[in-house]
Amino acid sequence: MLKNLSATKKGLITGLAMIGISLGIFYSGQPFDSPLQYLIYVAYAGGIVWTIREFSKSEENTNKFGAFFLQAFKCFIVITLLMVVFTFIFNKQHPEFKDNMVKAYTDDLVKKGNSTPAEIAKNIESAKDYYLTMLISGAIFGYLIIGAIFSAATSLIFIKRK
Repeated sequence: MLKNLSATKKGLITGLAMIGISLGIFYSGQPFDSPLQYLIYVAYAGGIVWTIREFSKSEENTNKFGAFFLQAFKCFIVITLLMVVFTFIFNKQHPEFKDNMVKAYTDDLVKKGNSTPAEIAKNIESAKDYYLTMLISGAIFGYLIIGAIFSAATSLIFIKRK
């Protein structure tokens, strides 16, 4: 049943699994720096490997790096889109994350002691204004870079020598 899926559908399935893992970790009360977070990346890599592995068995396989990478790209671009949308919605539903960031940033600025109260207030306002933008930018670039690295490495592994 899952063998004849397109790379984009595999990306959809993988992205939804990653969202499920993220929600499971969050609602189980695990801290953000929990080692369980690596399960999300294991699922990400697994989706890319699944896509390339199935493509390597297909008649469309030209045994070229570009063909393998293209299939992986179709998968990881869908995953990236899903994870960015998830990050946006999840953070909109949990404004306490922004509040926690503001508190930690304020504490850090005060602890450093090299800013005036007016500078601290200005920096905090900027951080509040750009919080979601920076978070989304980080998610976009992070997932794209990791996806490209996993895709390139897996593509190289699956190239068959003639």
